[in-house]
Amino acid sequence: MTRVLLVDDHKMVRDGLKQILSETKDINSVDEAGDGQEAMRQVRKNDYDVVILDIALPDTDGLSILKVLKQEYPKLPVLMLSMYPEEQYAIRTLKGGASGYLTKDSASEELIVAIRKVAQGGKYVTFSLAERLALYLDEDLSAPVHETLSDREYQVMRMIALGKSVGEIAEGLSLSVKTVSTYRSRILEKMNLSNNAEIVRYAVKQKIVD
Repeated sequence: MTRVLLVDDHKMVRDGLKQILSETKDINSVDEAGDGQEAMRQVRKNDYDVVILDIALPDTDGLSILKVLKQEYPKLPVLMLSMYPEEQYAIRTLKGGASGYLTKDSASEELIVAIRKVAQGGKYVTFSLAERLALYLDEDLSAPVHETLSDREYQVMRMIALGKSVGEIAEGLSLSVKTVSTYRSRILEKMNLSNNAEIVRYAVKQKIVD
């Protein structure tokens, strides 16, 4: 029997996923958390077989929670569930220790299979993601330059590419304007770019943003 913690800030999403999970007999308990702090409180209090973790949370981000979870509970399987397409976050979350990555669009068909797979210690990736991973691991292909960014730099870079101002990014990530400006400078330096317009062009070309 599998005990699951479902972490998502939208109650309708949690209700929908719980309905999917209620249709199987081997998942006997589903707890909920609406943000990162509540998720950590639940994990520290209870024993879970799988954590289903959204990337976008109101008080922090799923990448940060994933990092803390893997530091404190390295053997706890974490299945990332996101509205973002695979090419935007999947490889980064798998590198961060996630056991699998699903988009919310595919959850209704694949969620139960994915939970069973990661609960048994395996990894769950879609066929398209498996192909992308194979290309990424090909030694003849150099990794794209944005893979050199830290998780926080990557988040800031995406938000710049989406047209967010420094102030909006600071508010959205609970950072100071000065800190965001420092991240922006690091991003430009690491990616050998000159301004925000070049960040936007790069992000669109690499399909980091739609």
